[in-house]
Amino acid sequence: MMGEQKRRGRKNWSRALMAHRMHRLRDSSMMPPLDRGPQDGPKNATLDCGWGRLLFAPTFESAEALVDSLRQEKPEQRDIVIYIRDPHVVVAAAPQELFLDPSHTYRLDLATYRQAASRPRGFVVRRLASPEDADAVNSIYLQRKMVPVPPEFFLARGRRDRALIHLVAEDTDTGRVIGTVTGVDHAHVGGTKSADRIEGSSLWCLAVDPQATRPGIGEALVRHLAAHFQARGAPWLDLSVLHNNAQAIALYEKLGFVRVPCFAVKRKNPINEALFAPPPPDEARLNPYARLIVDEARRRGILVEITDAEAGFFRLTHGARSIHCRESLSELTSAVAMSICDDKTVTRRVVSRAGVRVPDQILAGDMEALESFLAKYEQVVVKPARGEQGKGVAVGLSDFEAVLAAIERARAFSDQVVIEEFVEGQDLRLVVIDYKLVAAAIRRPAHIMGDGMTSVRDLIERQSRRRAAATGGESRIPIDDETERCLAKLDLTLDSVPEAGREVTVRRTANLHTGGTIHDVTDHVHPDLVDAAVRAARAIEIPVTGIDFVVKSPYESDYVFIEANERPGLANHEPQPTAQRFIDLLFPHSMPASARASWTGEICPG
Repeated sequence: MMGEQKRRGRKNWSRALMAHRMHRLRDSSMMPPLDRGPQDGPKNATLDCGWGRLLFAPTFESAEALVDSLRQEKPEQRDIVIYIRDPHVVVAAAPQELFLDPSHTYRLDLATYRQAASRPRGFVVRRLASPEDADAVNSIYLQRKMVPVPPEFFLARGRRDRALIHLVAEDTDTGRVIGTVTGVDHAHVGGTKSADRIEGSSLWCLAVDPQATRPGIGEALVRHLAAHFQARGAPWLDLSVLHNNAQAIALYEKLGFVRVPCFAVKRKNPINEALFAPPPPDEARLNPYARLIVDEARRRGILVEITDAEAGFFRLTHGARSIHCRESLSELTSAVAMSICDDKTVTRRVVSRAGVRVPDQILAGDMEALESFLAKYEQVVVKPARGEQGKGVAVGLSDFEAVLAAIERARAFSDQVVIEEFVEGQDLRLVVIDYKLVAAAIRRPAHIMGDGMTSVRDLIERQSRRRAAATGGESRIPIDDETERCLAKLDLTLDSVPEAGREVTVRRTANLHTGGTIHDVTDHVHPDLVDAAVRAARAIEIPVTGIDFVVKSPYESDYVFIEANERPGLANHEPQPTAQRFIDLLFPHSMPASARASWTGEICPG
């Protein structure tokens, strides 16, 4: 009885404390935190963050002064006016140029904030410190559709300006940067005298590598930044988050952030277009692969007509030329080329005649041939002769009964099933457009990282959410028979708890639709691999394709051809210019003359 009373007392005390915190924060935020007025502090306070400027609205004397400052926004950057007392007045001063940002502001009371008892496992949080760090951060920004920052800014002003702090999360096993966050110390914006200082601090640009497997990266970055500003004596930490980013909002509320009535205003520029001018309903339903191409077409002034949003069909028209597309598949790809790619046995024969190395394979149906094939190669791959997105594919099978079961699963996707020699190596995708290499990437099967506390099932679900968020819902890790088979080979089940630091491969195929990750090697791929991919594309006579090889290394010449995809997902290879090259192929006169000369190999007239 006494124990129950104590538990109730602790629960009631916890509720009272939370209510007190929320009341305190909301009271403090009913007016913007910069309520002294411009006459008592810095005038027209701005801070260059590399991706754009923060403009502290209460330090400006009028809405007109704010508008004039916003008009100085640099190309390809995003300025943000924060802590606006009367956002409707500011927007009304230039309604054709400005819009109210559809984001919520959240605040963490650093006076009552308590640091986490446990430290993150498998990675450390530290300051950005090198050109390699800067490149890694920009890579994450680009994957997250964020504005990159000039590397020299990180390494020069970002180091010496006390108003800014750039943190990164580094994987302790690989040394790879897997997350980043930027903090702003308001006290060092504008004047330097204590009387001139702006109160508080803020968090910006929280981003986690969508292919990172460590759990808790975002939370650790936020906590580290909060602890940093708490040590500096800042009263609070603010952040802005899009109103529909439920996953991020859940994290912030878990950490004790409370929503406050503060607002931001931005300029109507191409970077912000999705925030103030959402696409038509049909266009909004396009998947990321179709949307990437449509956006590039619109950017060039090409007319876009969505013919079937759910399936990714659209028509592009420029002048007298009109081309119907389904994602990266266009009318320029013939039905014959598509048929060759559709049947993996035909694809193999066609590219083999062009001198491209192919693995041995047989068709399912002859039991004696199957037994002999399995005895010869020990491990095999079972896949539908027709299919895409890795559906029905089983890799690395050695048991006869397992092969038979995989054949039955594959028959759900195609009447003909292929049994293929298993070749050990890495999965390399080469995107070839107009018979030139545009992008090359190593694709890794879906894998998770143990933390010693979380079950395999929960780790898969967390990783799947991260992959889905980064790909518009296109990449998820299925929990099915193939997943359980892969786990069983490792003596694990979905309820097992892998030890901290253990990497567990939960799928054998590297397809992105089943949770695989992609790692760009375009600038380093061996020229023999490029030559083989182009020969394969020419043999099929297909102008846009994704050629899949198994390689020992992308830096070596050894390879084996696996398949050709007639509709490669161009969005998977950003920031390589896949959509640009696709539109160049369809409408060569829509690109600048200098780019046209570079792409076609012509001499640009001086």
